[in-house]
Amino acid sequence: MQQISASTAPDPAGPYSPGMVHGGFLFLAGQGPFDAESRLIEGTFADQVRQTFANLEAVAAAAGTSMRRAVRIGVYLKDLDDWAEFNELSKEFLGTPYPARTSIQADLNGFLVEIDAIVALDAAE
Repeated sequence: MQQISASTAPDPAGPYSPGMVHGGFLFLAGQGPFDAESRLIEGTFADQVRQTFANLEAVAAAAGTSMRRAVRIGVYLKDLDDWAEFNELSKEFLGTPYPARTSIQADLNGFLVEIDAIVALDAAE
């Protein structure tokens, strides 16, 4: 196993790794709408989704892959009324075929979205 982190993504808020490589996959811990200094991005739901994907992409890039290679994502939304907007925004960051996904409403301590992912490391199918 190999731990992965990125200087352009926030540091973990607890005893966990931003990403772990194992068995041809990158397992990404949940990321939220925080900048590299761990400050919450204020703004719209769309702003928070884009920052969250930017954080995931930074860790994926540090492992030599991209969120366009995601095979599964977990989406945690403060308000399920944002589900349709998330669907549209996610198309900016995910490749086709789209990854498997679970969407859950969650009490997210002051922010609107969190996403975790499993991403393939190489082009072998």
